[in-house]
Amino acid sequence: MSELLLPGGIIAMDRRAAGRLIAAGNGDGALLYLWLLDHGGELVPSAARKALKWDEVRLNEAAAALKSLGLSDGSVKEEAPPPPAPAGPPDYTAADITRELEQEASPFPALVNEVQRRLGKILSTADLKSLYTLYDYLALPAEVICLLVSWCVEEFERKYGAGRKPRMSQVQKEGFVWKRLGADTVPAAEAHLKRQALYRTREVEVLRLLDIPPRPLVEGERKKVAAWTDMGFEDAALRLAYEKTVYKKQKMDWDYMNGILARWHRDNLHTLAEIEAGDKSRRKAPAAQGQSSPPGEADRRVREDLERMRAFLRRQNNQQEGE
Repeated sequence: MSELLLPGGIIAMDRRAAGRLIAAGNGDGALLYLWLLDHGGELVPSAARKALKWDEVRLNEAAAALKSLGLSDGSVKEEAPPPPAPAGPPDYTAADITRELEQEASPFPALVNEVQRRLGKILSTADLKSLYTLYDYLALPAEVICLLVSWCVEEFERKYGAGRKPRMSQVQKEGFVWKRLGADTVPAAEAHLKRQALYRTREVEVLRLLDIPPRPLVEGERKKVAAWTDMGFEDAALRLAYEKTVYKKQKMDWDYMNGILARWHRDNLHTLAEIEAGDKSRRKAPAAQGQSSPPGEADRRVREDLERMRAFLRRQNNQQEGE
């Protein structure tokens, strides 16, 4: 059980200030006043917005309300300008690499040997600079870099055939993606790889559900399959969305199908039973507005819609087999 916090002597408020806030009935003004009490009365906009989870307009309105009540003089503490964003990784020189390789306590030499083994080649000076960017600039642990290289090798072979290896520049690019996603520790990298493996498995399964012969997906298709996986749709729901898409568009349309699934996801419908129940409730809505429907009419219409779609798909398949 969390600690029960009762009014005490932690923050003192003038009784007259409390009276003005209560009389004004301005909740945002009261919240901002409490924040000011806790921060020595100085308004630092960025810190206040972050703590109160407000945008700039809401903060300005609350600050104006306090000023009108005589509870603030409207002054704002000047904020230090944010540090300039780094232009990118340093332009490492061969001397930088050599210096790191000659340090006995550095794990970099062992990392170089392991990466060369996994890529099956001796790293060039440009390759070493890419590797050092991951190691020094992104500060990825050696274990994470090894996982990254192995993942890139597997992906490259999956796309282009056994024995094909990625360039270190491509590994470096993927390393920036991992860093942005927070996969910069061993546990986080392992969790990221498990998620990616799940996406790859689902890609094969989704192609089967969509009656598409096995093939590598393009990037836009991969992103959609990953999103559908994260949304939690069961196979039967994906198949129904596909059938609705083909029935409407006369062909597979990834964007149209994604629109159907996005709408179901907003309505929290992820299984076939949930989707059909949602269809029934929508069809019953006119009856609640005075348009009566015979008992079982909604069920019959749902079944007829599904049967029409499936009949259309059967005709399409028969035509393709006859060609």
